[in-house]
Amino acid sequence: MKPLTYEQALSRAAALCSRSEHCSSEIRKKLLLWGLSLTLAEKAIEWLMEEKYIDNMRFCRAYCLDKFRYNHWGRIKISQMLRMLELDSKDINEGLDAIPEEEYQEVLQHVLEQKNKQLKDADPYIRKSKLIRHALSRGFETHLITDMADTLVG
Repeated sequence: MKPLTYEQALSRAAALCSRSEHCSSEIRKKLLLWGLSLTLAEKAIEWLMEEKYIDNMRFCRAYCLDKFRYNHWGRIKISQMLRMLELDSKDINEGLDAIPEEEYQEVLQHVLEQKNKQLKDADPYIRKSKLIRHALSRGFETHLITDMADTLVG
């Protein structure tokens, strides 16, 4: 692919950001991939942020709510994925705070109930350990999982 000029890359990045929510690190990678130098890429990101095409706080909020509601991920997994995108911990915490606590508990319960229906083990200890392992892999907090698993399995 032929490297893009600064104006072409900026135009393409603006179009990309207007279609869907992106964070600054994703756009930086795209700009570098399109052949811009790091200084030009930073200049482009700065302009995109000033013009509100990129807003990391808005991205975090949207990402947290989407991954929670559609993928049924817990706060831990969402937080890890956002850290991999090199986002500020303040923005990450703000995004995680957007998840309603009551809805969070309901989704965890739903995840555990669905998994519990699939389990064939009669031993309550094995059932509980499998439920806990499943919910941990989804990124939910241990203390919430164990409390709910206790009520489900008994």
